[in-house]
Amino acid sequence: LAQSALAALKSLIRAMAPRLLLLCAGSALAAATGHKHASHAAANPIRKVVTLLQSMQKKVEEEGAKADELYEKYVCYCKSSSGALSESIEAAESKAPELSASIEAAEGKLAQLKKDLKEHKADRVAAKAAIAEATGIREKEKAAFDKAAAEDRTDIKAVTKAITALEKGMAG
Repeated sequence: LAQSALAALKSLIRAMAPRLLLLCAGSALAAATGHKHASHAAANPIRKVVTLLQSMQKKVEEEGAKADELYEKYVCYCKSSSGALSESIEAAESKAPELSASIEAAEGKLAQLKKDLKEHKADRVAAKAAIAEATGIREKEKAAFDKAAAEDRTDIKAVTKAITALEKGMAG
């Protein structure tokens, strides 16, 4: 890790070199023209570069320590959770055949229920047709009965009149 941090620091220095040169040139120009700031007057440009590099090195080391800490936490998590994850996978794999059988049974039941539904619909249509046919027959029978009853009433009235006429004829 120290070598990778050192390599990162070197690449950062190479990337920052043009900026540092610009900073040094700016400081030199300010010194030459008489513009002095309190922070620039206290340190020369080389010291500023060294200070900047030291602070960058400190930041890189702190970031490296944080990365190491995060890596250790990740490794610990992986080690501790792998057992639970393995158990969960095994439980799921053992349930798979049971669930497959359950799904197949449910599909079979669904097919049977669809078949039963189709049969019941056909039976219902047949029952409605039978009801309609029976209703038609009853209506015809009622009409025939009503006709016969009317004829019977007419016959009864005629017989009643005839009996009355016969009784009058015998009586007198």
